[in-house]
Amino acid sequence: MSKKKIVIIGAGFGGLTLARTLRHNDIETLLIDKNNYHTFQPLLYQVATGGLEPDSIAYPIRRILRRRKNVKYRMADVLNIDPATSTLETSIGSIGYDFLVIATGSTNNFFNFEPIQEKLLPLKSITDALDIRSFVMQNLEKVLTISDLQQQEQIVNVSIIGGGPAGIELAGALAEMKAKLLPKDFPEFNFDKMHIYLFEAGGKLLANMSETASLACLEYMKEMNINVLLNSKVESFDGNLIVLGDKREYYSNTVIWTAGVQGELIKGLDKAEIIKGRRIRVNELNQVIHYSNIYAIGDIAACPNELHPYGLPMLASAAIQQGKHLAKNLVCIAKNKKTMPFVFKDKGVMATIGRNRAVVDFPKWKFHGRFAWFLWMSVHLIVLLGFRNKLVTLIDWVQNYFSYDRPLGLIIRKYHRKT
Repeated sequence: MSKKKIVIIGAGFGGLTLARTLRHNDIETLLIDKNNYHTFQPLLYQVATGGLEPDSIAYPIRRILRRRKNVKYRMADVLNIDPATSTLETSIGSIGYDFLVIATGSTNNFFNFEPIQEKLLPLKSITDALDIRSFVMQNLEKVLTISDLQQQEQIVNVSIIGGGPAGIELAGALAEMKAKLLPKDFPEFNFDKMHIYLFEAGGKLLANMSETASLACLEYMKEMNINVLLNSKVESFDGNLIVLGDKREYYSNTVIWTAGVQGELIKGLDKAEIIKGRRIRVNELNQVIHYSNIYAIGDIAACPNELHPYGLPMLASAAIQQGKHLAKNLVCIAKNKKTMPFVFKDKGVMATIGRNRAVVDFPKWKFHGRFAWFLWMSVHLIVLLGFRNKLVTLIDWVQNYFSYDRPLGLIIRKYHRKT
């Protein structure tokens, strides 16, 4: 029998786990991604605030796959899927497949802010994180040349839209910078004039976590002098002024978007199988509905049920579990054996707000504080790819813990916001 060719689109947690787990001799695997590295997205906020350098959370895909002789990698953009001929149209030509796995992850959902999205700073990639870092530092350099108090306020204030994990982690890191680091580097400026705002349209922070976690997070953020505005939907932003739905106004030149994500779709599939959040509807085998040889895992996939009516939460743990399970099923198909349905095991959710401040929701245990913070660090170090990355990250965290110092001030490339 000729080898079955499996093509995986996306080298995120799900796609990479699947590629690393597929070891059957009768399976030829091709992994496609537009970048030649895997990004550890949970730590993007630390790159944005100078706590870590980009190479600490990125790892080359080819190095990850060195010992996987049956797995090949190509750097390309996938433009279209043609299910009728089982081929992909990519930036490097047409690629055929016997089985296709879509693991493209998620991208920003700007909702009705798409017309002005160029004025917003998203946090979804290493490039985004570096843009935020550069823009914040550029504004701090600029404010020293301005005497007008209102202009100073516009330039140094930082606003974050969205009270999920990314938003609260970023706000906490910025608050620590403002309190401990920036006054040392910019002694000419009074940082009491700098305000950090977090706007959340809903009534609680960390909407997908417990009430205990939400309340603890809110208390921590108040302790850190972060201005949290709940039930505050942003209506407009012109580059300097934020206007809320109730017409309250806040001056801020830096507005970071962490309010929503949606599946990163590729053209070619039946639109009837695309559900809320632009996610692809799959069955209990992670098989795309009405397609016998196409599967989807991770953020892009949704298998609605009573507990999760819009699909599983967009978590790395879910994508990793799906990747491992689908690898077993694809091997079973190659051996003409029975496949097994996927069952999600909830391993909990955690978020950090700063030093000694974190919240953890396990299925049967919820807690917060210093122990939660050390647990958060431990889990992220374990999951982070590459021994060097683990070591460098640990050293940076230890140094920052005792000195509050971080490699923050370099503006490697200036960020120019479109107007």
